[in-house]
Amino acid sequence: MLAWTIYISFAGALLLMLWPRRFAQSAKVVALVVALLGAGFALMGALKAGPGMTTICRVPWVPSLGIEYHLASDGISLTLVVLTGIASVVGILFSWNVERRAKEFFAFYMVLIGGVYGVFISFDVFLLFVFYEIAIIPKYFLIAIWGSTNKEYGAMKLALYSFVGSAMVLMGLVAAYVVAGGATTSLIDLAQFEFSKEFQYWAFPLVFVGFAILAGLWPFHTWAPTGHVAAPTAVSMLLAGVVMKLGAYGALRVAMTLFPLGLQAWQSEIGLLAVIGIVYGAMAALVQTDFKFVIGYSSVSHMGFVILGLATLNEIGLSGAVLQMFSHGIIAGLLFAVVGRMVYDRAHTRELGALQGLNLSARIPFAAVTFVVGGAASMGLPGFSGFVAELQVFIGAWRAFPSYAILAGVGLVIGVAYTLRALQKVFLTDRAPGAEGLAPALDPISTPEKLGALVLMAATLLIGLYPRLLLDWIVPSFQSPLFERLRKGAAW
Repeated sequence: MLAWTIYISFAGALLLMLWPRRFAQSAKVVALVVALLGAGFALMGALKAGPGMTTICRVPWVPSLGIEYHLASDGISLTLVVLTGIASVVGILFSWNVERRAKEFFAFYMVLIGGVYGVFISFDVFLLFVFYEIAIIPKYFLIAIWGSTNKEYGAMKLALYSFVGSAMVLMGLVAAYVVAGGATTSLIDLAQFEFSKEFQYWAFPLVFVGFAILAGLWPFHTWAPTGHVAAPTAVSMLLAGVVMKLGAYGALRVAMTLFPLGLQAWQSEIGLLAVIGIVYGAMAALVQTDFKFVIGYSSVSHMGFVILGLATLNEIGLSGAVLQMFSHGIIAGLLFAVVGRMVYDRAHTRELGALQGLNLSARIPFAAVTFVVGGAASMGLPGFSGFVAELQVFIGAWRAFPSYAILAGVGLVIGVAYTLRALQKVFLTDRAPGAEGLAPALDPISTPEKLGALVLMAATLLIGLYPRLLLDWIVPSFQSPLFERLRKGAAW
């Protein structure tokens, strides 16, 4: 069933491109049906597969090079496939107002979703790279055509950073393929090959950083706030929700499993970059005057916890990193939905100074409540998924490098400050007396928006209250043969 998430997404994109132009406004209905089917296949396939490694499909693709069409899953894949299903459906609900070239918009959207699904269940490194590139291409057009605020610049910057990272990954993978004998590109087979220490010392940072650029690793993070701000709401939600997870997933699935000795050699440096990203992103968010830039830099900060968890090299830290991928995908999507769709599309400004005093809490109360819930989850309050994920990362970081854990805690405190600052300025400042009549009327929050927000709020609460739903998938995955060489040299 999991393979159908890919096929139905690409089939939906093709159907949308062929959809009669006179019925273009119904394209959103087609896209929603396709996304719901994909999410349904993702959930049913995940429940059927379970946490162990399960082969979905494995057939020769380019036999002369040892390349296979190899789809498989484990608990890590399942967690992110389910996240993608949720994000794809909710993103369409928040794009219900798209009217300009609607069928092209949703066609690019479904290509992006299909590529993301493909990355998460590919166990051949060449196939994974192909899906990774497929996911990058539609992002440019979605931002450049339907975006705002320097959209061409934001789209080009995102594309250039992505392709530079992809070039680094490809060089490392080709080198690994040649050194391993040039007989296979199977992730499982390559993970069993013992690359020399000297080779791993330079191949690991090449592949890890190449992937981590898309995860917002400092100092290669600058595409993220710019891209988020330029992107339309649904694309911002996907960028933060699942696309940044492609980078973190690739770093874990490929770089860390193929080059464990290189990881151990660079562990401290990766942890340091992660902590700098956490603190820098939080401090940058604290001084922004654009509401969307606040959430954009917040996203960089919270992705730093994912990188920090990966650098811990212990089970609780790694499990926390994967859980944080899911948690951040849900929470960031919720916050971008409030900023981009609920507030900006109505107030036509994102400047905190202009929003201050519009009395938005009274005029669009559902948006205020949604931001309060999303902000609480982002701050890591108990009862939300962010608390469980970041707690695990902190425990893992304390065991690996206590000083980094303390610095990361500073970033979390700053995170509370910028969240409360944004909440106060946007929603909790009353309009000046006698000026109410000057404010333009605001459209009420639509039913699709409410449904999308409720799905995301329910997801972060469900995992926060009962994290075993995902941890029972995630934790056993690190006991698989794929991570055997990583476990040998780690403080498990």
